[in-house]
Amino acid sequence: MSNTNLTLIRKGTIITHDKTIYDMDILIENDKIIEVDININVDQCDVIEAEGLYIIPGLIDMHCELCEPGYDFRESFDTGGQAAIAGGFTALTCNPMTNPVIDNKTVVEYVVNKGLNISPVAIYPYGALTKGNKGEDMTEIGGMQLKGIVAVSDGDISIQDSKTLKRVLQYASMFELPIILHCEDHSLSKAYGVNDGYIATQLGLEGSMAASETLMVAKYIAIAEELKIRIHLTHISTKESVELIRAAKKRGVRMTSETSPQYFSLTEEAISGYNTYAKVNPPLRQDADVKAIIKGLQDGTIDVISSDHQPHNIDSKAIEFSLASNGISALETALSVTYTYLVKPGYLTMEQLVEKMSHKPSHLLSLNKSFFGVGHLADLAIFDPESDFVVDATQFKSKAKHSPYHGMTLKGLMKYTFVEGKKYSLNI
Repeated sequence: MSNTNLTLIRKGTIITHDKTIYDMDILIENDKIIEVDININVDQCDVIEAEGLYIIPGLIDMHCELCEPGYDFRESFDTGGQAAIAGGFTALTCNPMTNPVIDNKTVVEYVVNKGLNISPVAIYPYGALTKGNKGEDMTEIGGMQLKGIVAVSDGDISIQDSKTLKRVLQYASMFELPIILHCEDHSLSKAYGVNDGYIATQLGLEGSMAASETLMVAKYIAIAEELKIRIHLTHISTKESVELIRAAKKRGVRMTSETSPQYFSLTEEAISGYNTYAKVNPPLRQDADVKAIIKGLQDGTIDVISSDHQPHNIDSKAIEFSLASNGISALETALSVTYTYLVKPGYLTMEQLVEKMSHKPSHLLSLNKSFFGVGHLADLAIFDPESDFVVDATQFKSKAKHSPYHGMTLKGLMKYTFVEGKKYSLNI
């Protein structure tokens, strides 16, 4: 009879952010890695034959909506956690765009406690920058920090008034928490979910200008540079934004940025035929933007790849395009899309994928995760890099069972996810 507290992973390819080790064994006891070596011998244990499989640190998502409290009909900590596991994620952040908004210590405490009790993966909440995400009055960041927030953000809402923005950023910078900012000038966008270009004109839809994002990127950079504070910009989608960030980093501006899989794998043509499953904010852009995003990921201008998981029920998607919700159910496809569109064509190495989807998020959020050595928690994902699979969104673990990738063939089939030593078998 096997010792169920011991799991031996045999002859896998271990990939971290800075190295790849072939034909290596990993021994897990309870929640920790206790040995990493060649040909580990254990008499009685559960064995995973991992020859030909990639073993990576558990993914950490920096941009995710989990919808609790208030919108658990869209997603819950349980279903979001199950979706995370299916995609190789072992830790999720929680955007504050909930009901009530995560803008005070009481709601933070609720999210932290419910996450611990309900979610199968770690949940780390973001605290709102402004009360109600309204872009006006500052929140009590200190109180929320004591209760467990790992960053401050108004989610997918930008503070429009520059004077208020300056005041909020000055205050938030006192707490040494990441300041995470959405880039959108609402006067040029209003979350239309379609790029202002040929496709929008063809479909008779009002589009969001690329300048909506770029103007906010420039504003954030200018204020951060003058105030000498650190900022992090989310879901970058335009080539002009990439150019601004690249130049700012060269000047020494203290900033990082992220993008999401849809912005390097899809263009605005995905919404042809009024495809609401490809409606996102910021919207899908043009081929030149996709190429610039890939280049930005290659040269380090863009630091992080997040899922941008925004789950919505099917009823809010299966309606007129202009009324449909923005967002993709993304946790279960983020790794495979990144592997298929970036690693397989040779744009990124697997080490760079791990850096951008696990190590860098852990570092920016001060989580002390994404480590693979003896004594560390066994948070890891195992996938088959050569297995093709067809995306079937109707089988998602998420409540949001839709995707612009539905029916597409991707590579990188997830086999196992370990969360603090607990094994979840997938596609076995």
